[in-house]
Amino acid sequence: MYIHIIYTDTEMLLSRREFGSWQEIQDVYEAYKASLGPWPPDAVIDYLEREYDGLSPSAKVQVESLLVGEAEACVLTFAAG
Repeated sequence: MYIHIIYTDTEMLLSRREFGSWQEIQDVYEAYKASLGPWPPDAVIDYLEREYDGLSPSAKVQVESLLVGEAEACVLTFAAG
């Protein structure tokens, strides 16, 4: 399974939905700004751990939660501060 990291005007999401192009992602997310992927879960975790130290719970926990859950996308959460 592969994951996209999706940036919108207001949030950052992870999606396991298969997209053929960034234009398809833009069609789903009206406030779309940019996206990365599709990447394997380990690459997503590595990228998030290197680039975003404020994730809470950790990148690993959030990615694993997406993979075992029923939702095809989730909003990344950060520690309040």
